[in-house]
Formats: sequence, structure tokens, C-alpha cells
Amino acid sequence: MNFTDSKITEIYFLVDEFTKEFEKELSKHVIGNPSKRPPVMSNSEVMTIMILFHDKGYKCMKHFYIQYVQTHLTQMFPKTVSYNRFTELMQSVNLPLAIFLQTCCMGENTGISFMDSTPIRVCKNKRIKRNKVFKDIAQVGKSTMGYFFGFKLHIVINEKGELLNFVITPGNVDDREPLKDKRFISKLKGKLFGDKGYISSKLAELLFVDGIQLITSIKRNMKNCLMQMSDKILLRKRAVIETVNDELKNICQVEHSRHRSFGNFISNLIAGLVTYSFFSKKPAIKYETEKTNQLACFY
Repeated sequence: MNFTDSKITEIYFLVDEFTKEFEKELSKHVIGNPSKRPPVMSNSEVMTIMILFHDKGYKCMKHFYIQYVQTHLTQMFPKTVSYNRFTELMQSVNLPLAIFLQTCCMGENTGISFMDSTPIRVCKNKRIKRNKVFKDIAQVGKSTMGYFFGFKLHIVINEKGELLNFVITPGNVDDREPLKDKRFISKLKGKLFGDKGYISSKLAELLFVDGIQLITSIKRNMKNCLMQMSDKILLRKRAVIETVNDELKNICQVEHSRHRSFGNFISNLIAGLVTYSFFSKKPAIKYETEKTNQLACFY
């Protein structure tokens, strides 16, 4: 995508306004006398650099920080710290960055949403037994592409490609488990489209009580069911969320095997989701409802 200078300024402005309010509220709950020494780099600058990293195509944060930020962005960030100190600051802003994602970057629920999960591998399968960074944290799971070691990223989007909610679970957690959490579905309403992995009559009844209609395709050994033509069309368009997962992995780089701590993993993942929310063009679908709402078909 490559954010322009004006876009970078806009992102920094939004992040800075948020951090001011966040620090104001946080100061009300701080115990003791915090240090009054102003930091060399503010939380706003650190968070903005983390967001930019996932847009510029760099594979390594160290190369991005030294070769790009400290070389080409000196006018925007005149007072930078060493890279070792910057990695410490990155983990210190995990909380405000996560709250910024939830409060300022989520899209509007239009009544049509799509859900899917994607594996986040933290190492190659042949190195699972030697991995120490995520020992007792990550788990071995199975996807359509085979077994993997890591986590699952569960996301919900609307038809505009905007994120509505997300949750991170170990790799062995069932895809349907997040939908049983009231906190995860509190912002959802209307129709929720998923793949065959979300088929569950009990889950459908549970969601229906909360005003959510779960719509999935059926398996070969299941009986046909009556479905509105508009729902069938939207179900076929469910692949849009696969495109979102692809952009998160290949553009925003939420998945790689170079993590040195769990805190670094969380920083990278959340910053990647924030970067995606600022994309001017997201995967989206268009459909006509006037003609299709009145039709029904067997699926």
C-alpha cells in the first residue's frame, strides 16, 4: 500500500490524540509517584513506527528502523533511540496499541459479517520440539493445509472488508469456541457467514438468542435446507475473508518465525491488524438485495 507522508501524518495524529486520552485515564489509577522524566520517544511515535513497518515491505524490524526510519524519516522522528531500546518500548505499548485497535480501528456492523480463522505459525514443523520461545504457550493444531505449531487468529469482517472483532487462541482450539464467548459476539448482529467448520445446531441456537443468524454451507451427508437467494449469494462471497487473511499474512506480515519473545509476537500481530485497518482499499463485495431478497432456493 505504501502510506504517503500525509497518510503518515494522519495516522500519527490519530494515535497521538488517543494516547493523550489513554494516559490521562491511566494516571487516575496509578499507584505511587511515577517518574516525571519525559521519554526521548513518546508512545505515539513508537506506535506509529510499528504501524508503518507493516506497510513498507520490510521483513526485519531492525533493518526498517535503522535503514528507513533513522535515515529517511528524520524530519518526522528527529529524536530516535537505539534499536535495543526501541524493542523495549515496543512491548511497553502493547496495551495502548491493543485498546487503540479495539476503539478506533474497528468497522461498522452492517448486519452482514463473515468469520474465519487462520493459522499463525511460529516455527516450521521440524523445529517444533526445539522451540523454546513459545513452549507451553503455542499448541499444535490442524488446518486444511496440514498440521502447524502456533496460534489461530479468528477474525470477523463486514462486507466492506473492515474488521469487526478478533481473538487469538492456541492452535488446538476449535473454530467455534470464540463464538461461545459473549464478549466476542457482543458487537455482532444480523447474519454471520462461516465455512463448514462452524456447523453446529447448538451454536446456531445460542447465537440466535443473541440476535445473530449463523449461516454455513452444508456437508455431503446433510439434508438440503431452504435458504434465501441473497443468503446463498453472500455465502458464495464468503471467500472475501480469505483475501483479508492473505493480506494480513503477506502484506501486514502478522505471521513469521523470527520472534524472540511472546511480547514481541503480540506487538507484531496487533500492529499488523492496525495497519490493515488504515488501508484505503480493502477486499469488499457488492450485491443487489432488491431482487434477491424475495427469492429462495434449496442449498
